Amino acid sequence: MRPFFKTWLTICLLMPLAAHATNREQRLPNVNGFTPKAHVTQISKTQAGKTSTKNKQSVKRPTHLSSVSSKPVPQMAAKQSSAVLSRAVNVLGTPYRWGGSSPSKGFDCSGLVKYAFNDVAAVDLPRTSNAMARGHGQKVERKDLKPGDLLFFNLKSRRVNHVAIYLGNDRFIHAPRRGKSVTIDTLKKPYWDKNYVVAKRVLPKEPNTLRIVQR
Repeated sequence: MRPFFKTWLTICLLMPLAAHATNREQRLPNVNGFTPKAHVTQISKTQAGKTSTKNKQSVKRPTHLSSVSSKPVPQMAAKQSSAVLSRAVNVLGTPYRWGGSSPSKGFDCSGLVKYAFNDVAAVDLPRTSNAMARGHGQKVERKDLKPGDLLFFNLKSRRVNHVAIYLGNDRFIHAPRRGKSVTIDTLKKPYWDKNYVVAKRVLPKEPNTLRIVQR
């Protein structure tokens, strides 16, 4: 089919549709329960004697004076928690190495935590799990745990000597011991449940939920 004939045929098909779209009544989408009309109803003869300001019907637009939006402002703490978990999960399978704190050299438990929190400027953790447990963060009850919290354990010792990062749903990520790799485990296992000591929240507190006021 020649291009000229195709163009002519397309114009012939679209002209009736365009005429129909112009003549028919168009309605604007419903906004917050208010549907403005696209045309003004014809003034009746009985209203002809009234002033033009009363005869003309203006289209009302929905106004929101001091209305409150239900969408909260994004919270920085949630983004930081997500970044921490992402860095930790990305090194799953990295071999354990005592004193290690990088993917290339391996990780011990506190080295993994330091690495995961490396990009959070407001958090400066010490190097050992015992020091982390003693002087940093806010103590959190087990029932109130959130992703990004630190879990501390006492493994065959009189003091805290192991740390992990909580992921949610009783799961955590950690570098267990020599011969193992960075892995995900669960507090539901009797071994970890028995040796669990405390949890700390070291990420900055989430700001109060702010709401956008439209004027």
